[in-house]
Amino acid sequence: MRLRSPSTTMRSRGEVSIGFREELESRFQLLRFLPESNGNLLSRENRMRPANPVRRAFERGSVLIIVLWITFGLVAVTLYFANSTGFELRASDNRVCALAAEQAIEAGARYAAYVLANHGTNGVLPDYTTYYREAVPVGDAHFWFIGRNYDSQTPLTQPFFALVDEASKLNLNSANTNMLDLLPNMTQELSDYIIQWRSTNSTGSQTYAALHPPYLCKSTNFETVDELRLVYGASRELLEGEDSNRNGVLDPDEYDQDRNNLADPGLLEYFTVYSREPNLRPDGSQKFSLRNLNTDQLTSLLQTNFDASRASAIRARLGNTTTFASPLQFFMRSGMTADEFGVIADNLTVASGTYIVGRVNVTTASPAVLCCLPGITTDLALQLVSYRDANLDRITNSIAWVVEAIGQNNDSVLQTLAAGDYITVKSYQFTADIAAVGPYGRGYRRVKYIFDLSNGTPTILYRQDLSHLGWALGREVRQTWLVAKGATR
Repeated sequence: MRLRSPSTTMRSRGEVSIGFREELESRFQLLRFLPESNGNLLSRENRMRPANPVRRAFERGSVLIIVLWITFGLVAVTLYFANSTGFELRASDNRVCALAAEQAIEAGARYAAYVLANHGTNGVLPDYTTYYREAVPVGDAHFWFIGRNYDSQTPLTQPFFALVDEASKLNLNSANTNMLDLLPNMTQELSDYIIQWRSTNSTGSQTYAALHPPYLCKSTNFETVDELRLVYGASRELLEGEDSNRNGVLDPDEYDQDRNNLADPGLLEYFTVYSREPNLRPDGSQKFSLRNLNTDQLTSLLQTNFDASRASAIRARLGNTTTFASPLQFFMRSGMTADEFGVIADNLTVASGTYIVGRVNVTTASPAVLCCLPGITTDLALQLVSYRDANLDRITNSIAWVVEAIGQNNDSVLQTLAAGDYITVKSYQFTADIAAVGPYGRGYRRVKYIFDLSNGTPTILYRQDLSHLGWALGREVRQTWLVAKGATR
């Protein structure tokens, strides 16, 4: 092995150091001339130059503004979603209240059926003082029966709450032209077209064919009262009048056109298509027809209910007459008292079908409907209303009280009224116009039901949602619920 001398080793290391230093200096010279935009490599002058304080402050302000904008955006998004959540919560609460009101409507319909089955007897409208009819609680919801009070002598400022008798109205399928013409605001044209619409031999199809869009004249009976909207000449003003929400009173949002402070109703208020009575005796057997009276049956009927002398007197008063136009005419010729006629009235008829259709119940009809009866003037209609208000215990047995109420001095009127089978004191169809609100007075709903008792048990004939007509419970009820709502906040 060959050994190097120390001087040789040190010389080699020195040469290496000098060479390495020269290489580093040459590379450093290259870096001095690179541009400042070339990445992270800067010249020595730039690296050694102190930072500009104005520029650094500007950069700090920019960062602050950006942070503020981002913060503002996040706050705005938070507030938006919080507001949306609040609206959704309120909408959900309203839906819950609406569901509660709908269930209250169903409960009201069940309760109405119960009232009619247990309080309505012998075709008589239940006394409104015998059942709950306003603000009836169903859980946190409540319902009302929106009714009519035709006996009130003063204008109503708040709705009246009760069930409504359908027989208190004119039947669209049986009223004649003379009766229709006497209704308030009825036009001769509309009266004629109503008769034409239901007539089986109608020739009015050309009138309806010229409309846009065209349709046919029905030429058969009305099925609902709202079918009047299809009859030519039936404008909305005529049908609805001033009472657009059909609650019987003038509300703040309804226009009092004649400025009499009354909600003058439209024609829809006075019509029905449901009034009918079973043409059977109380025991279910056939009634005795007054169109061709069997004298043996009549004698048997009189002897069953009266003593022999009284039966003979009544029979002698009637003579050989075996045909009568109406039960009222029979009563007037028989010489019976009102109480005596009330005993046998349910056994007599002039109808031949299963049902007696379209008679007006004079114990519940409004003065406007009473004026449509043959011979009845406005004064006599008010006289009838006053009499029945003063004799509530006597007016439900039979129609005999009408003779006393009108008076014997109006014999011509009585003869005109007795010339047809127009009146009754029995009702078997009733309306439950039910309005309901959910908790805190929200979720308003309104549905009208028509019940039929002619077969013995309450049956729903018709159901119509009237919620779209708006609030119908009056200002007092609204204020009551607004106060209650405020108290719960």
